[in-house]
Amino acid sequence: MAKSTKKSTRKFEKNHLRDTLEKRKAGAKIKQRQQVKAKKQARNAKDAEFLGAKDGAEESQKTKTVKEDPFGKMSVDEFFQGGFEIPEMSAKKSKTSKKAVHEKLGKRKRTEPEEDEDDSSEASFEEAPVLSDSEDGSGEEDETGMSKGAMDALAENDPEFYKYLKENDPEALDFDEDADLAEVDGLSDSETEALPKKKKQKKAKKVPIEEEEEEAEENETDDLAEVTKAMVTKWTKAMKEQHSLRAMRQVVLAFRSAAHVNEDEGKEYKYTISSPHVYHELLITALKNIPEVLNYHLPVKESAGGKVRVSTDSKKFKTLTALLKSHSSSVHHLLTTLSDESTLKLTLSSITPLLPYLLSFKKVLKNIVKSVVDIWSDSSSTEATRITAFLVLRRLTVIGDPGLREAVLKTVYQGLVKGSRNTTIHTTQGINLMMNSAAELWGIDQAVGYTTGFTFIRQLAIHLRSSITNNQKESYKTVYNWQYVHSLNFWSCVLSEHCSPVKEAEIGKESQLRDLIYPTVQVTLGAMRLIPTATYFPLRFHMMRSLLRISRATGTYIPLASALLEVLNSAEMKKPPKPSTLKSLDFASNYKAQKSYLRTRVYQDGVGEQVAELLSEFFVLWSTSIAFPELALPVIVMLKRWLKEVNNKGSGNKNSKINSGILLVIQKLEANGKWIEERRSKVDFAPNDRAGVEGFLKGFEWEKTPLGAFVVGQRKQREEKARLMEEGRREEDRKRKLDREKEKAVEGSDEDMEDVDEDDDSEAGFEDEE
Repeated sequence: MAKSTKKSTRKFEKNHLRDTLEKRKAGAKIKQRQQVKAKKQARNAKDAEFLGAKDGAEESQKTKTVKEDPFGKMSVDEFFQGGFEIPEMSAKKSKTSKKAVHEKLGKRKRTEPEEDEDDSSEASFEEAPVLSDSEDGSGEEDETGMSKGAMDALAENDPEFYKYLKENDPEALDFDEDADLAEVDGLSDSETEALPKKKKQKKAKKVPIEEEEEEAEENETDDLAEVTKAMVTKWTKAMKEQHSLRAMRQVVLAFRSAAHVNEDEGKEYKYTISSPHVYHELLITALKNIPEVLNYHLPVKESAGGKVRVSTDSKKFKTLTALLKSHSSSVHHLLTTLSDESTLKLTLSSITPLLPYLLSFKKVLKNIVKSVVDIWSDSSSTEATRITAFLVLRRLTVIGDPGLREAVLKTVYQGLVKGSRNTTIHTTQGINLMMNSAAELWGIDQAVGYTTGFTFIRQLAIHLRSSITNNQKESYKTVYNWQYVHSLNFWSCVLSEHCSPVKEAEIGKESQLRDLIYPTVQVTLGAMRLIPTATYFPLRFHMMRSLLRISRATGTYIPLASALLEVLNSAEMKKPPKPSTLKSLDFASNYKAQKSYLRTRVYQDGVGEQVAELLSEFFVLWSTSIAFPELALPVIVMLKRWLKEVNNKGSGNKNSKINSGILLVIQKLEANGKWIEERRSKVDFAPNDRAGVEGFLKGFEWEKTPLGAFVVGQRKQREEKARLMEEGRREEDRKRKLDREKEKAVEGSDEDMEDVDEDDDSEAGFEDEE
């Protein structure tokens, strides 16, 4: 029994925990506010020093007469080395010094070429509510979010509370995705300082030229704020050749503007984009080169087991965190707005190399996974796009921890259920692609796959039980719909893929998902018999195919013959049908028959073909079993009894097509039973010899049995028929598409003619009077 929580702890959680959390959050915000003020004072000191040097001797003499600001002669590095202790000053002196600084500064222009560091801070100002020099931060400081420094200080001062927040309120530890990216430039500068001295001496002559180019570029971006092709080319060259973080920062900022282009959100970004060609080039540069630069500076180490490791404790990672979050949020926003398939595929491909860096940011990953699943489950997406989206999900499932894997599996299942709501002949292929691809994810971590699978199968069972116990008229609709049918079909795909003997031999042990076979079969059998009317015979056939898939792959015996005999013994199959001119019902894309089909010759023929096919498919699974004669005998007797009844001239169904099909199945079952009896008459072991029974005809190809040869021929006929129908459907779609294009062209020409007529009328003086 687990140890119970102390009474005092429960009392504290009930009465005081919320207030304590709020107080500590308020304290963290105060610490952050102080840091923002310190940054502001550091900038003021830097500007005062710069302006003092620019004004020359006159300003130096004026500053001597007035008491100097204690930070005036400090550099930024000296200021931060000295800590954040503010020297004591009288109120009067502090006012005069503050006034003098503001008189010197005034309103700074963005075109000053020497403000290298301000360029980086202003770039992020357009994104995040970071205070500028001329603004009072009293109203905006609360909106900046929790800073990284404040959280680090909290982790050092109160580790227990920090651990509690991490477990119970992780969102409190999330920082602004639009944080200041200025530290990236500092990181780039430190890298250039770390180069060997010999290389620096060789390039000493080039340094002034490069500085002039950088200053000219900064002036250009400050003046225009318009992304040009030359800028994109220069950034691309710097990222490819030098792996420049500074260039990557500019690309991230420009890409953020590109992701939100043509949106009226009230936000202003550093860059604007007006040229479609520049937009295209920028997207390709950002999506292809940013992951490469990140991998160069923060290489990902992957073990043989698929686990990845990124040095998240390094200074580089902490510095690049804000940039990484900003780029990820831009990619996520772009995914939700794109409609072009090639660009969407490129964007999805660019997410895969970013996943190892985003493992620490659960909130960002959650949003990205949801958008990727939406694309994967969207019926309008092409097959190539869906496969690309699935590869992103699979990669994340492989490298993620169990908690992340569970979240991905749940989101994928929800997307599958959502995407299978509308099932037609046009969407069936995409739904099958979703089920087959998603089934693979459940085998990556079978422990997590079992827990999630059990939860969802239990949910299906609860729906079935509630529809049985509730006597309401519409209660059965919670079970009899496409989403429920596809859910059971999906779990049959999962179990057949990961519980097969071949798969278990590869992993060297029995699959953990095998325990889900029994509940899945029970729920499917219960749903199949919920409403045993002729209207829902197609749904019964769908569920029987799901059970056949499980039985075929896992070797589990599931009694299905009785459910098929119930269909044959229904009034729909025993009484003579009505003639009809309706086209044959497509059982693959329907789970219920319309009323117009009931008691018709077309529907009876279709149901008879389905029963004959499923009976032969069920018995062929055991065509090499030593117990086949005993297994088939009761069914043969029931089928012969049914044939005798329906062949009665007075009360029969008068449908020779169905009757002959069922008679053929009976003949093949009897032939296969006699063939097995001949083989087992030669064995020398008793029925209680388990090893001998299991080894009977082991390895013998089932296609060579009498029933197996019949089933192989029937499958070929159905495949040929399905191929012809698919070709006809595609031809019909092509004609419909051409007709649509012609209609659009005619409408466009009519609109042009109307515009010409209006112009002629206006020129002739027939304008509408106001």
